[in-house]
Amino acid sequence: MSKGNPRKRNGWRRNQLVARVRAAYDVCAICGKPVDKSLRSPHPMSAEVDELVPVSRGGDPLDFGNCRLTHRRCNRLKSDKSDAYARGLLSRRSEPPATALPFTTSGDW
Repeated sequence: MSKGNPRKRNGWRRNQLVARVRAAYDVCAICGKPVDKSLRSPHPMSAEVDELVPVSRGGDPLDFGNCRLTHRRCNRLKSDKSDAYARGLLSRRSEPPATALPFTTSGDW
């Protein structure tokens, strides 16, 4: 029998913790850049609460000392691994590929 998501078991307490973490921190714990708290999910740079010790590895999702603020993108890259692992992935993804950048043409066709 599945126990369900431990973050949702005590929804009120988790909501209070998320509000407290969002109020306490302004910088992503993984990449070190400011977090724009006005952005909403699923925007990749929106604010998320990450557990230092992942729940899948025995971390407490309701402990303020185990939670910190991150970007959604950084948190997804980290998954249940270490911060160093996520930082390594971020350093390799510093710029988007040239084909993804918009281009302008000169002159009228």
